[in-house]
Amino acid sequence: MTDTTEESTAGSVGPRKPSWRYIGPGIVVAATGVGAGDLVATLIAGSKFGYTLMWAAVIGCVVKISLAEAAGRWHLATGRTLFDGWRSLGRWTTVYFAFYVVVWGFVYGATAMSSSALPIVALFPGGPGLKTWAVLTGLVGLAFVWFNRYAVFEKVMTVLIGVMFVVVVYVAIRVAPDIGASFAGLAPVLPDGSLLYTLGLIGGVGGTITMAAYGYWVNAKGWTDTRWMKVMRLDNRVAYITTGIFVVAMLIVGAELLHASEIALTKGDRGLIDLGTVLEDRYGAVTAKLFLVGFFATSFSSLIGVWHGVSLMFADFVEQLRRERAGSAAGGEGADGAAAAEVASGAKERSAAFRGYLLWLTFPPISLLFLDQPFGLVVAYGVLGAFFMPFLALTLLWLLNSSRTPAEWRNGIVSNVMLAGAGLLFVVLCVQQVRDLPW
Repeated sequence: MTDTTEESTAGSVGPRKPSWRYIGPGIVVAATGVGAGDLVATLIAGSKFGYTLMWAAVIGCVVKISLAEAAGRWHLATGRTLFDGWRSLGRWTTVYFAFYVVVWGFVYGATAMSSSALPIVALFPGGPGLKTWAVLTGLVGLAFVWFNRYAVFEKVMTVLIGVMFVVVVYVAIRVAPDIGASFAGLAPVLPDGSLLYTLGLIGGVGGTITMAAYGYWVNAKGWTDTRWMKVMRLDNRVAYITTGIFVVAMLIVGAELLHASEIALTKGDRGLIDLGTVLEDRYGAVTAKLFLVGFFATSFSSLIGVWHGVSLMFADFVEQLRRERAGSAAGGEGADGAAAAEVASGAKERSAAFRGYLLWLTFPPISLLFLDQPFGLVVAYGVLGAFFMPFLALTLLWLLNSSRTPAEWRNGIVSNVMLAGAGLLFVVLCVQQVRDLPW
C-alpha cells in the first residue's frame, strides 16, 4: 500500500496516513455487536469469579480484532463483497445464508425490540406496557434506517456508543474497583467450573453476524480499495478496544457489586433491570436512571445496527442472485467491483431488497411479542446463531488463503493462527450451545 492521495474506486480520496478523523465503521460495529445480553453474561461471569477471568476479556478483544480485520481486508483487497466471496466457495453457502438470514432475522427482530423496550418501561413505569414500547422502538428503528443513509446512521451510532461508554465506565468507577485484583486477573487462571464462562467471554461479546457486516460498512463509508487498508485497521482496533473496555467495566461491576454480596442476576436482558435495582439501593435513583439510559443506548444501537448492516448484506445477497439468474458476469471482476461500489454509493440502501428486509425485521417479529412461548423459533434461533461464528471464521480462513485474494493481502502466520483459533473456539461454543438446548 502506498500513502498517496489518489482517488479510490468509490470516487473518494485515499488518506496519506491513518487518522482518527476517519474512524466510523468500527464505532458502528462496536455499538451493534455489544447487546444487553452480552453485558449480562459478562456481569454474571464477574459475579461468579470476580476478577479472575479478566484475561479472557483481553483475548476475546484480540480475537474479534482479527476476525473483523479479515472481513474488512477481504472487501478492500478484492473489491468483492463478503457474500460474493462465500458464493465462490459453493452453492451450499448461499443455501445456508438464505435460511439463516430469514429465520434469524425473524426471531432477532422480536428480541431486539423487547430488549430496547425493557429500560423504557423501567424508566417510565406508569406508561404503556412492554409490548407497546417494543413495537414503538421497532417502528422508530425502521423509520430511522429507511429514511437515512450511512453518514447519518454513523453519527447517531457514535452518539449512542458515547452514552454507553460514559455510563458503563461511570458505573465501574462508582463501585470502586480493586485495581490490584483487576491486574492480577490478567494472569491466565481457570477456576473450577469456569471453562464455559471463559469461552463465552472470549467468543461471545461483540461476536455476531454484525462482524460480517463490518466490510459492508467499510464500503458504505467510501473505502473500497487497498489505499484504505491502514485506516480500516486503525478503525477496527478502536472498535474492539472500545468493546474490551465495555467488557472489563462490566466484569468490574460484577466482581465488586455482585460477587462479594452473592447477588444473582436473571439471565438475558432482564438481568440489567436487576442490576438497576441493585444500583438504586446502593447509589441512589440518579445512578440507577443513568444506568437505564445506558441500557437503552446499548439495546437500541444493536437494533438499528442490525436493521442497517444485515439489510445491506441481504440486499447484496439478492443482487448477486439476480445477476446470476440474468446470466451476467457476476463471478467476474466487473460484477464484483460493481457490488462494492453500489454499497459505497448508497445504492443498496435505496434498493427494494434492503427495504424489504427492513420490513421483515420489523413487522413479522411483532407477532412473537404476543406469544407467550415461541419455543420452536427460539430453538432454531439458538442453533443458527451458534453456527454462524464458526462459519464466518472458517470461510474467511479459506478465502484469505486462496487465489481469490491477491497474494499481497493473503493471510500471514499470525492471521492464520488467529482465525484458526477463533474457528476452533466457536466450534466448541457451538457444540455447547446445541447441547444446552432443551431438546
